[in-house]
Amino acid sequence: MDTVLVPPWLEPLLRTPFFNVCRIHADAARSECNMYCLDCHGDAFCFYCRSSRHKDHQVIQIRRSSYHDVVRVAEIQKVLDISGVQTYVINSARVLFLNVRPQPKTGKGVAHICEICGRSLLDPFRFCSLGCKNNEALTREGMSRSRQEEGELREGSTQDMYPATPPPPPSNARRRKGIPHRAPFGS
Repeated sequence: MDTVLVPPWLEPLLRTPFFNVCRIHADAARSECNMYCLDCHGDAFCFYCRSSRHKDHQVIQIRRSSYHDVVRVAEIQKVLDISGVQTYVINSARVLFLNVRPQPKTGKGVAHICEICGRSLLDPFRFCSLGCKNNEALTREGMSRSRQEEGELREGSTQDMYPATPPPPPSNARRRKGIPHRAPFGS
């Protein structure tokens, strides 16, 4: 299991603050830091920094939608598996959110929810953002390491002492509370 589930640039990307004014090009017109270099794993930078310091690097542009950071699917799917992440069409471009967005209590009758944060989803996807998919991948990676260590400790044991708990049965999200009672007809 030497495959890398999470690329080394993903976690720094998710932690990076975007849309600050560039310290070097503060007086220029396009000086907001909305670019991220996948080769350098550094801070966000502006349009002018890209041409001077990241000319031949892999760079993605971060956009803003409702005060949240998004990235175009066309850019990110070239370098990362985004299967299972909810996508949206915003200004005629398909995008996905970088980080989890806070949401109040999940509404009743929601058929699809994010496996990590519980946010309601529009379609049958597993995650609401790259951040949630990253959390799941890190959890899975950590579990596989602990299983590997556990196997090394057992040395030759053929049975698991604690078999895996089966997943709970799917709940019927649209179940009614009872039989509807109609008001009596007036005469």
